[in-house]
Amino acid sequence: MRTTTTARRVLTSVLATTLLAGGVLLGQTVTAEPAAAAKMTCNITQLKNEARKERDRAAHLKRHGAPTEARRALARADALDARARQCADAENNSKPPLWK
Repeated sequence: MRTTTTARRVLTSVLATTLLAGGVLLGQTVTAEPAAAAKMTCNITQLKNEARKERDRAAHLKRHGAPTEARRALARADALDARARQCADAENNSKPPLWK
């Protein structure tokens, strides 16, 4: 008899916790702003300038005998270039077509 009371309490508390957690999750998804609708801006020229500076820094580091830091700087420059390309592509694809 005692185990059924304990099991009943445990099941009730687990069910209540699950329902509360589900309600919180559903409430957050309904009120959350979609990721596609989020406004994001990026300065393409600034990203390209930062990439150029990182490449210059990598060359300087490589000349002065720090190849590991130079590789890191080059990787950062590549990442900045990729981000600039992504921003440029997004900007080019987001404009409405001319024939509309």
